[in-house]
Amino acid sequence: MEKKKIIILGAGESGVGAAILAQQKGYDVFVSDAGNIKPAYKEMLDLHGIPWEEGHHTMERIINADECVKSPGIPETASAPQALAQRGIPIIGELEFAGRYLKGQTICITGSNGKTTTTSLIYYILKEAGFSVGLGGNIGKSLALQVAEGEEHDWTVLEVSSFQLDTMYDFRADVSVLLNITPDHLDRYGFEMQRYVDSKMRIIQNQRKQDCFIFWNDDVYAAKELAKRREAGNRVTALPFTDFPLPGSFGADDKGIMRIDVPEGFTSRMEDGAQLSIPVSELSIPGRHNVRNCLAAAMAALAAGVEAETVKTCLRTFPGVEHRLERVEDVGGVHYVNDSKATNVDACFVALEAQTTPVVLIVGGTDKGNDYTTLFPLIARKCRAIVFLGADNATLHKAFDTFAAEHGIPLADTHSMPDCVKAAAEMAMAGDTVLLSPCCASFDLFQNMGHRGRLFKEEVRKLKG
Repeated sequence: MEKKKIIILGAGESGVGAAILAQQKGYDVFVSDAGNIKPAYKEMLDLHGIPWEEGHHTMERIINADECVKSPGIPETASAPQALAQRGIPIIGELEFAGRYLKGQTICITGSNGKTTTTSLIYYILKEAGFSVGLGGNIGKSLALQVAEGEEHDWTVLEVSSFQLDTMYDFRADVSVLLNITPDHLDRYGFEMQRYVDSKMRIIQNQRKQDCFIFWNDDVYAAKELAKRREAGNRVTALPFTDFPLPGSFGADDKGIMRIDVPEGFTSRMEDGAQLSIPVSELSIPGRHNVRNCLAAAMAALAAGVEAETVKTCLRTFPGVEHRLERVEDVGGVHYVNDSKATNVDACFVALEAQTTPVVLIVGGTDKGNDYTTLFPLIARKCRAIVFLGADNATLHKAFDTFAAEHGIPLADTHSMPDCVKAAAEMAMAGDTVLLSPCCASFDLFQNMGHRGRLFKEEVRKLKG
């Protein structure tokens, strides 16, 4: 019997993991990457005897496939996906493919901002509670590779981006979490916000009544989009959290207490009448946005069966996430904060909002159709200066120059991390905070946002001499 042919487009973490799993499951596998494949991934493919190509696509081989697993970074408008689509060849993502063979239950987290923090916190709570738990999706090790290597868990916690959701069809989350929907990646969605919203709402597709959907009820889109899907027949058990607690929801009250009060019979996953309360001041991660992240994580952990007291302990001890409001060093009385994960305007907004000292703000990178004007009131109140960091800062100048001049906020234009940190240090005064919160993707000057954040920390530490 002839093997089913599968093409893997993109040889990064997800693509290589999918290729290894596909080979293990008996597929005829070929990996194609239009760019350069990292040496470590080439070594993994060669070790498994999986054929690959880089720098181009051999279209004749690609369109001869029965199915394609596409890496999330490749847009559907690229030449290879277009050719496959024209021939009706199914295109799925790594999570969809790995999900066919995944055992145990899943908690899937999406949202424009806060995904990594919330995913990491849920994983931390379940692990501290002694659960058999894995971590994957848009964070850590490829889920497909974990499945291929026989890593089996009762629960797997997955950070899921809109790009990953776009190529998920039959995959089902047992517990889904939607943190928020704010403009992001609009360049991938034809600058149509509804397309991006629809992508995020795919998190609840295929969920059943016995499954849970945890979402921020104050989001502009979530509640009304859920109502649309209710009319279309979706019956997932919905659990909203809110800044202003209502019956059947949870949130932080005006006395600074974070509360979860689940009504009896609301969900079969949770002990009837489960309650949890903790002072916001005791949460290990600061900022109003992190109260929401903690609420979502706590509810997901309770839904998975973690006891309330264990959840409370973990909310106090969680160490936080690298590159998300990460304190780096104090140099010359200036605080340096690495928020490289802030790749959109809303993430920068919440980072600025959390600051209590004058700020020298570092922004820039690959613009994704950002509307920076939403930051202007905060910048006017909080920022001493702004430093641009990018290969081409023309878009930033167009957005900020007039506003900055009107408010007397000095600007600096830089094109490398050493020059950026030097300029920020020169513009800051003792007691200020230098905040790297770029609003943009990192790919113009850096390998990824983690690379950007690590270089920032290296340059800051050099200031100490």
